[in-house]
Amino acid sequence: MNAVAGVLALDVGGTKIAAALVEGGRIVERRAFATPRERGAEVWLDAIADAAHPWRGRARAVGAALTGLVDDGRWSALNPRTLPVPDGLPVEAELSRRLGLPVRAWNDAQAAAWGEARFGAGRGADEATVAFLTISTGIGGGIVSGGRLLSGLAGHFGQWREGGDPSAPPAEDAVSGRWIAAEAASAGFDADARAVFDAAHGGEAWAEAILERSARRAAALLLNVQLALDPNRIVIGGGIGLAPGYLDRLDAALGGQPARLRPRLVPAELGADAGLIGAADLALTAISTAERV
Repeated sequence: MNAVAGVLALDVGGTKIAAALVEGGRIVERRAFATPRERGAEVWLDAIADAAHPWRGRARAVGAALTGLVDDGRWSALNPRTLPVPDGLPVEAELSRRLGLPVRAWNDAQAAAWGEARFGAGRGADEATVAFLTISTGIGGGIVSGGRLLSGLAGHFGQWREGGDPSAPPAEDAVSGRWIAAEAASAGFDADARAVFDAAHGGEAWAEAILERSARRAAALLLNVQLALDPNRIVIGGGIGLAPGYLDRLDAALGGQPARLRPRLVPAELGADAGLIGAADLALTAISTAERV
């Protein structure tokens, strides 16, 4: 039995990289820094390793939650506008070489879905289907069904296309924080998503109009998720999804739907920590299983 129980957890997004030491499903120590997105994958991986290096002796494995697609230990971008990840980057092998520990990687929203299903707003629905949707810089998601996390492309709700046109831009490009900031700029305001929320709270009509359009489109996406999966609940996370008033806007946009079609929306309980906690738990389970074989 390995006496070292900690896991190094990583959460790499288009805006921020977070690293943490997780023990017993609880974050013990953490650090975060801006993603050096223009400097390339080697720089990202080196920065991640530097941040996590002091905890190596206290961890038996690494769990990584990454924006984009993760398949068989390889990392690729689904929407390069979120983060321009090289296609098929062997991220598990590269991080393992840098940290000297076994590494398991998942999409960040899938890892967060697992964290919420195990320890947050989805717990208690073990035999049901729980969907997770995060609205942040982009839009991601995950599906836990019957106590199992669906991997690969499952849950990449932000990449769904509207109107039956395969060439249409992904849904996240008309909803997310990046879109909100771009709409503000088009309206003549130098404001990021947080500033748009502040302006809407202050009664600015232009800001409220942007957030209303974002929420209406997100509500349509949520309705499609409900129709596709019929989940027990949809957990809403992310900096936009959990911003003050946004969940109320989603509920209002869905208010005209028949009760049977309307999804049950619940706010994420783990906040920005969902991906870290989920990745740590998934990695610990995977490594423990491998050690028993």
